[in-house]
Amino acid sequence: MKSYKTVEEYILNAENGKEILIVLREIIRSTELIETIKWGGPVYTLEGKNVVGIGSFKSYVGLWFFQGAFLKDEEKVLINAQIDITKALRQWRFSSVDEINDKLVLKYINEAIQNQKQGKELKPDRNKPVVIPDELIEVFKEDYELEKCFKNFTTGRQREFADFISSAKLVDTRRARVQKIIPLILDNIGLNDKYRK
Repeated sequence: MKSYKTVEEYILNAENGKEILIVLREIIRSTELIETIKWGGPVYTLEGKNVVGIGSFKSYVGLWFFQGAFLKDEEKVLINAQIDITKALRQWRFSSVDEINDKLVLKYINEAIQNQKQGKELKPDRNKPVVIPDELIEVFKEDYELEKCFKNFTTGRQREFADFISSAKLVDTRRARVQKIIPLILDNIGLNDKYRK
């Protein structure tokens, strides 16, 4: 994922949905939210807390609500893009500018802002144990040094690796993901470290 310094640069380089991004950005910027770049894309915050984000994907542009689980969603437009992985995050997808109802989008964003002001927040459960996938356990049996390096990571970083592997449906994909993360583990680099600031 390429990292951008400005939202303008992000939109300019988007492979899909530039017009949608521009319209959504204008709607969001009409609110009190502060525009920033996080994880390589536009994110809008209130008092340092992430409220909404926009992103371009191959077949749609997504409007992300970081605490979207608290939105009423009377129009049933929100989806949980990663069921069983994300708890609070919800996404509204657009494949053309014609699908954007400015007033409705603004209503959802304003509700998200009010929820943030009220402190409504689903926090990740940091106490749940890390479930190490079988494919990684197999590799640990053959490589004690790798297991030792893995155990040096925080529980959160261990969980990111474990979830990355487990989220693949096919065994071959899970094994390929294990091979992909081995160099990171040995170099003490977390899976998502490049996105953290």
